[in-house]
Amino acid sequence: MTKFLKIMLIIVLSIITAVCTLFFSYLVITKDAVLDHEKLSKPGQNIIIYDDEGNEIAGTSTVNKHKNVKVEDLDETCINAFIASEDRKFYSHNGLNYGRMIKAFFKNIAARSFKEGASTISQQLIKNTHLSHDKTIKRKLYEIRLTKQLERAYSKDEILEMYLNTIYFGHSCYGLQSAAEFYFGKKAENLSLNESATLVGLLSSPNNYSPFKNPEKSIQKRNTVLKAMLECGFIDENTYKTETSQPINTVEQAKNSRYSDYINAIFDEIGNLDLNQYNVAYGCKVKTYLCPEMQNFIENIEYETDNAIIITNIKGQVNAYKSTIANAKRQPGSTVKPIFVYAPAIEEKLLSSFTRILDEKINFNGYSPENFDKKYHGYTSVADSIKYSYNIPAVKTLNSLTIKNAEKYLTRMNISLEEDDKNLSLALGGMKYGLSLKEICDCYSIFGNAGIYTPSRFIKEIITADGVTIYKNEQSESRVFSVGTCSIMNEILIDTAKQGTAKKLKSLPFCVAAKTGTCGTEDGNTDAYSIGYTSEHCIGVWLGDKDNKKTDITGGNNCTSYLKEIFEKLYSDSLPKKLETDLGTTPIQIDADEYYSNNKIMLADDVAPKLNKLSVKILKGCEPKEKSTTFSSPSIKMPQIKVNNEGISILLYQTKYYAYIIKRYKNDHFDIIYDGKWQKSIQDKPDSGSYTYTVTPYYTDGKIKKIGKEITLPNVNFNCDSSSPQVKIPDIADKDWYNL
Repeated sequence: MTKFLKIMLIIVLSIITAVCTLFFSYLVITKDAVLDHEKLSKPGQNIIIYDDEGNEIAGTSTVNKHKNVKVEDLDETCINAFIASEDRKFYSHNGLNYGRMIKAFFKNIAARSFKEGASTISQQLIKNTHLSHDKTIKRKLYEIRLTKQLERAYSKDEILEMYLNTIYFGHSCYGLQSAAEFYFGKKAENLSLNESATLVGLLSSPNNYSPFKNPEKSIQKRNTVLKAMLECGFIDENTYKTETSQPINTVEQAKNSRYSDYINAIFDEIGNLDLNQYNVAYGCKVKTYLCPEMQNFIENIEYETDNAIIITNIKGQVNAYKSTIANAKRQPGSTVKPIFVYAPAIEEKLLSSFTRILDEKINFNGYSPENFDKKYHGYTSVADSIKYSYNIPAVKTLNSLTIKNAEKYLTRMNISLEEDDKNLSLALGGMKYGLSLKEICDCYSIFGNAGIYTPSRFIKEIITADGVTIYKNEQSESRVFSVGTCSIMNEILIDTAKQGTAKKLKSLPFCVAAKTGTCGTEDGNTDAYSIGYTSEHCIGVWLGDKDNKKTDITGGNNCTSYLKEIFEKLYSDSLPKKLETDLGTTPIQIDADEYYSNNKIMLADDVAPKLNKLSVKILKGCEPKEKSTTFSSPSIKMPQIKVNNEGISILLYQTKYYAYIIKRYKNDHFDIIYDGKWQKSIQDKPDSGSYTYTVTPYYTDGKIKKIGKEITLPNVNFNCDSSSPQVKIPDIADKDWYNL
């Protein structure tokens, strides 16, 4: 045998050994993998929900909600939508798509993760009904073996039918029939092509693509499904163009139970958690943070428009929630100014609450923002710009901060910007998809929580029917802003609740910070907000029209009235502690004249009078280095001196606080001709002669006297008998020209 053949034999034997080893390992690891036929046909059990005190508030059964469909009853386009999007070779493979698995294997190696799953419909059915969603090799091997058992036990149509009857579509809908009724108010067999594609689009992320929450994203995902159907030849080009141009016609869901909004939000949250929602379908206890007293209160308020209310404690626990628009994202308007613009700018040490920004007509490459009142207010402080919600200073600040730096902070708050959002209109809440009320309140809670972001949660804990805790709320906390930035923002927003756009809250007997926002045009408004928080809770109020019809509602009026009513109820028994406004800041006094006259920030002179000192707070470490010497070392512009027949006039530039000593020198002798407060002109009529005058400014408050630099004026000659004034004659004029 040649050397080459020996090498080839060794390689072949090694491969066979490796394959056998892997095969036997697979058999050993998956020896307990047994198909449970009952799980395939009975996916639902009771789910019991508890409030924050452990009292049962609702019991719902996924058995009752689960309604089976028959594959033979479904329209062919409906089945094709699932096949095209989820498993194009479903009817040709034996449960495993080896080509996709090999492709996913190499992608996962490259990504060093289990990013690609390559699951067929059969695998998804097994995963949803038999396994956890842990991305481990052992679970994947179990999935493969159980899938093979499934394929041997059932026909393709039976597998597809079980899949359609167990798959999760969001909003606590398990199975196609439940989803069809919930989203479109009809039986599954009556679904249109457009509706079927919409439901298929939900599968990868039911909450993210819900037409009730994110209609634009839902349309995009539906169109992706239709594109897949076109590629598979299930529909033609004309049908594709027609269907992708259509809106999604969902039906409004009737609220037929107490706390229905809160309960719906619970199931939405379950869909977003990193756990297998099918474990929930098999029965569990869901413990929540619901406060029945506050939930009843906000549900019984009579609202004038569509509405959304959320009450969270400052640590991110949702105590009450109601909404006629579910968790839909809306344009946030001016509510984003503190969180998107000013707080990041303060954190980046670009400005502080007293920094003055010129509110003026401006154009940023064609973008010309206007204030709500169509006026310009000149130099206005950051605090006043927030308090009165001026637009132009906010846009100017974002321009200086840059979108890139702003996005850095938004990412920390779990907010993602679309490419269309990355422009200066973001400062005024201009966003492609907007924000949910919950997201806005989560951001404002950062200020009350010393700069820490904690995403709010409805669910405290989930325990399965067999007593296993599959979820416990242990939110990761992350710092967004420093304590000092939060102290500064708290102080500004407290003042906004007292004197600014949220001043309807000023009569509340406790410390509250607030910001309002209104979106609309001269024809009317579509969205209005009032967000308020204390040291213990954050409350958000949204009013508007879910179909974007124009209304006359405003954040400062309508929303803040409801916000005040809710705060009064929330703290009817005990008052919250005062919000922090000092920690992380340094109190300083700045020179008021320099600040208001020259827009310059410098420390006030130690001996300055009270009227010339402005007390402010600044982020610790950002104190100005330059200090005014206006009073400790008085200085003035060069005075003017004039000579006329009546005498000598010294003209002084006007100053607020200085007094003056004016001396008249002749030879080595001087006389003080004036010592007192500023006057426009000081007159002197000496004897004939040549004189030099000096002016010395000084500051005194009756106790101290600070002498400034003595200024020498040009020398003058005065002839009390002459008809014309004489200034000192140059030496050349005294020369005898005739004797040269």
